[in-house]
Amino acid sequence: MELLVCIKQVPDDSVSVGLNADGTPKLDEITPVVNAFDTYALEMAARFKEAHGGSVTVLTVGGEGAVPALRSCLAVGADRACRLADESACDPQGIAYLLAQASKKAGEQPFDVIFCGSESTDASSAQVGAQVAELLGLPVITNVLALEPKDGGISAKQETEDGYRVVEASCPCVVTIVKPDYEPRYPSIKSKMAARKMPITDLSLADVEADAGKFGPEAAKVRRVALSAPPQRQSGVKIQEKEAAEAVRRAMELMAGQKLI
Repeated sequence: MELLVCIKQVPDDSVSVGLNADGTPKLDEITPVVNAFDTYALEMAARFKEAHGGSVTVLTVGGEGAVPALRSCLAVGADRACRLADESACDPQGIAYLLAQASKKAGEQPFDVIFCGSESTDASSAQVGAQVAELLGLPVITNVLALEPKDGGISAKQETEDGYRVVEASCPCVVTIVKPDYEPRYPSIKSKMAARKMPITDLSLADVEADAGKFGPEAAKVRRVALSAPPQRQSGVKIQEKEAAEAVRRAMELMAGQKLI
């Protein structure tokens, strides 16, 4: 099968993000990385390819700064990489539109399965994968933990609020991936060196016939109004009574005062 993995470069989520004086995120000193859920999607696609054949292409939307993210994907299982050159500020629907348009040009032949992370660790909208499917007129299975081919389509283990269920879809289709029961692989020195030499296909907005009225800040249906830092946690109360009975009495008084009992 021909597999496409859509990725996004985000600030490293292991680092606390502060705000500048104007209220914008302070990102200058934070290293960008591939979105964690997209790394799960790539690992699942790579394992699917290794077990059942095919090839894996990674696709992103961004400027030159996104190239290292694509090369890191090439080092851990992707066969080809493609970048749609655009740095306009888009809402989830705008990004989904650009990915949908680029997906038609990113491969040598149509893709059977398009993988997306279930959400990004910076915006956490969890909308893009489903919107890509809608724009392409394809079936979508969200919150996928495992994937297998079946009868020319796929069978997916889907995570739900109540547990798990198995869902089938015909190909082509879109799947959004949550964290499976394994971790993404790490690149070796050899695979990193090989990835540096692999070509990356650059597409322009003209190449994908993008309609300027469907992406960018003017077309956005969702706008960020403001950002604020979360309130700092207040320090807890220490009970330092020497006698156990007195400590229990004090604890009961505090909980009663907060109407917890």
